[in-house]
Amino acid sequence: MASKKKNVKELSYNELVAQEKELKQKYMDIRFQKVNGHVDNPMQERAVRREIAKVKTFIRQKELTGQTK
Repeated sequence: MASKKKNVKELSYNELVAQEKELKQKYMDIRFQKVNGHVDNPMQERAVRREIAKVKTFIRQKELTGQTK
């Protein structure tokens, strides 16, 4: 898990925004699977939600430091 944090820290602003969109889509897919009863790992939903929060944190940090270009 530490490697994911390091990887997220090294991404540019545009890459972070793209990753956030991908994670949000993945989260929606998991939610639809949950409704249909076909979720392989129920804890996956929590993990994706937390990963979205991490990405949003780094996006906000880049915005505050002016690295949005």
